[in-house]
Amino acid sequence: MFDRFKLLVNDKFEDIENATVLVIGLGGVGSYTVESLVRSGIGSLILVDGDKIDITNLNRQLMTNMDNVGLFKTDVWNDRIKSINPNCNVITITKFIDKDNILELFIYDIDYVVDACDTVSTKILLIEKCHELGIKLISSMGTGNKMDPSKLKLVDIYKTSYDPLAKVIRKKCREVGIKKQMVVCSEEKSRISNISVIPSNSFVPATSGLLMTSYIINDIVGDENV
Repeated sequence: MFDRFKLLVNDKFEDIENATVLVIGLGGVGSYTVESLVRSGIGSLILVDGDKIDITNLNRQLMTNMDNVGLFKTDVWNDRIKSINPNCNVITITKFIDKDNILELFIYDIDYVVDACDTVSTKILLIEKCHELGIKLISSMGTGNKMDPSKLKLVDIYKTSYDPLAKVIRKKCREVGIKKQMVVCSEEKSRISNISVIPSNSFVPATSGLLMTSYIINDIVGDENV
């Protein structure tokens, strides 16, 4: 099923099949990361999310439809992945992650962590723990309230601008001595201010998710241009 992709990566496909990626957050960003990782042949996925699918998710989350509203996102993804690639090993963790249970994630042998969660404190904990353990992590900054996916880019946290979430993460990384952390961040300024609900669309979060997959796959393949 991966014959055309193998033409691009050649003998590196075996390394992709042997890789384990943990994805925390299965929303607008994480859903597109998971889908593209599966379709790239990643051999093992650990999926972390405590949420059930809500009708408000349908505008941006890849796996959602009217038939699975109310189901746990992890369960829906497990079934979807097996329908695409039955050989993919899937572990699901259906809970919210915080300082009290974050160590549960690291009982597994993980090659990459995808941070697509919304909670700032959890993002910081993930970054600190992955740096401590030497696990490569790619983190998504804010994708809500944006309309131009071309403004998204893979960049070191210290080269980000405009994004208030990136500012918080950048400050914390500096405080704890982390000198480099790759993120996906938008150079677009927020479009609407003074709002209680963050507006969203289908194409900006999706682009962020695909960029995170590209980072992982190209790192495995060894593309020095990425």
